[in-house]
Amino acid sequence: MMTLAEENYLKAIFHLELETAGEISTNAIAERMDTKPSSVTDMVQKLSEKKLLIYKRYKGVSLTEAGRKVAAGVIRKHRLWEVFLVEKLNFHWDEVHEIAEQLEHIQSEELITRLDQFLGSPDFDPHGDPIPDKHGVLKRTEKKLLSEIEKNQQGICVGVKESSPEFLQYLDKKKVSIGTKITVLGKEFFDGSMIIQVFDDQFFISKTVAENIYVQTI
Repeated sequence: MMTLAEENYLKAIFHLELETAGEISTNAIAERMDTKPSSVTDMVQKLSEKKLLIYKRYKGVSLTEAGRKVAAGVIRKHRLWEVFLVEKLNFHWDEVHEIAEQLEHIQSEELITRLDQFLGSPDFDPHGDPIPDKHGVLKRTEKKLLSEIEKNQQGICVGVKESSPEFLQYLDKKKVSIGTKITVLGKEFFDGSMIIQVFDDQFFISKTVAENIYVQTI
């Protein structure tokens, strides 16, 4: 039986491995978990003893196959619950993350199997993030940040890099959600800001906003 803290550490390392090549430093884990490096060292030693990760002192950590399976399972539960909350209970996409953080630690595999079947085995959560399958495999999609596409190009919003309630509420005000078509009308070389069109509205967005929206170009 895994503790909640152990699952959260494995999940954080899983995400860091997707973003970083090579071993993950304890400092990077501490920053992601918002805790002290000494606390991270204690936890990774425990997880190493359980054969869930490989810990190389002064180099960092990497998940074992067993550790990756546990982490993917937690992420799978989290994202399935987000789909359920949005599609079946009518929560908004900026309301579900904290609730799913609690529900992701439910241990019943039968419940999650039935939840997946009930939802029609979705591939993506309400924020556009891929849902690992029962084997822990993530579906890969071609996407790029809005900041990377050029003037006069169009893209369909397929996800967000930043998923805080504040950012999602900002996107709501701009009528941007998963599936929204965005046209880049102009880009400022000086600060990376953009003029974009969404439906019939045209407006400026900052570089920070553009760097937190994933699109597929069309």
